Amino acid sequence: MSPRRRPTRLQGLAPVAAPHTRVLVLGSFPSEASLAAGQYYAHPRNQFWIILSRLWRTDLCAMPYARRLEEVRGRGLGIWDVYASCQREGSLDSAIRSAQPNDLAGLVRRLPELRAIAHNGGESARTMTLTRALVPEVVRLPSTSPANASWSLQRKLDAWGALFAAHGLCG
Repeated sequence: MSPRRRPTRLQGLAPVAAPHTRVLVLGSFPSEASLAAGQYYAHPRNQFWIILSRLWRTDLCAMPYARRLEEVRGRGLGIWDVYASCQREGSLDSAIRSAQPNDLAGLVRRLPELRAIAHNGGESARTMTLTRALVPEVVRLPSTSPANASWSLQRKLDAWGALFAAHGLCG
């Protein structure tokens, strides 16, 4: 019997935000595809960029990644993850081990216009006790991950759209 290999410690991505960020979307930790690309939501079946494209009526998917981030920042949206690093085999949240949290409070202090945190899925939402102390509104949105096949794209759009509309991020 061969010894079990210990998962490698993975490092997450830097936050995407601007001083005028009004809504911060928090995922759990980047997928293997995202880490390899150095880009948030890089897995081709993740619906994050599709949802934003539909809500903003602009094809973010056709833009270079740097341009997507300009669009995100310009519209008052921020992106980060609840975990700074972890051990994980594969990309599933259920495989995350020994997670180290990001300094969410530190980021929030640098975002004076932040009004809401949106947790992208269940693993991220496990930190809602902490994030509720940081901003006036905290919500759990349906995950954009391909692992969340129980929600249709339209249902996800409706949920994400309601939060974006409430904070002036639509259109």
